Amino acid sequence: MPNPFVSQLDPTWKLALTDHLDKLEAIESFIDYENEVGRTCLPPRDQVLRAFSQPISSVKVVVVGQDPYPTPGDAHGLAFSVEPSVRIPRSLSNIFQELSTDLGCPTPTTGDLRPWATQGVLLLNRVLTVQAGASGSHHGHGWEEFTEAVISALLEHTILPPVFILWGKPAQKLLPRVGQAPVVWGSHPSPLSARKGFFGSRPFSRTNAILVSRGQEPIDWCLP
Repeated sequence: MPNPFVSQLDPTWKLALTDHLDKLEAIESFIDYENEVGRTCLPPRDQVLRAFSQPISSVKVVVVGQDPYPTPGDAHGLAFSVEPSVRIPRSLSNIFQELSTDLGCPTPTTGDLRPWATQGVLLLNRVLTVQAGASGSHHGHGWEEFTEAVISALLEHTILPPVFILWGKPAQKLLPRVGQAPVVWGSHPSPLSARKGFFGSRPFSRTNAILVSRGQEPIDWCLP
């Protein structure tokens, strides 16, 4: 099997999730079936767990969304992020609008959020795959249980619990899992809900204030 999901995990994540790797194997079997019957799954197989390429101990902030972009070529394994050559999706455009309002950052030229990831921001969707053209199509196939295990692992293997940014109702279902960790939450930045509690929520400055209050370096949210 080319590039199994487990092989994409940083060794520290693999160790922290040892008791849950069977969940990944079961999900991978589901993805295999989807491909066999002609249903395209996104993001590409070798990018599904890209969010876990950094050591678990480096995570300071967790941004949780819903599921990957369903348009082929958009999703690349980091929640809300796209490759530099891809046009900026509307949800991400709304994120950038709030970023500018909140911190005064200039509008980024691309939708590539890897500079956030390398600073310790885990860009995590609640569900990590989707059928092309069908938002929400992979809910209920094991990803929810896996991402719950990810939250538990973070709380166990980080010195300070990360700040959780929970956007949208699927993400906010993780609230009981985060315990006493700090939470910044709001509606999802999609065009359907951004004006119902996302715009004006100032998630970036609020998150940095929490980090600084704990003696941690703030995130440089501004992007090229």
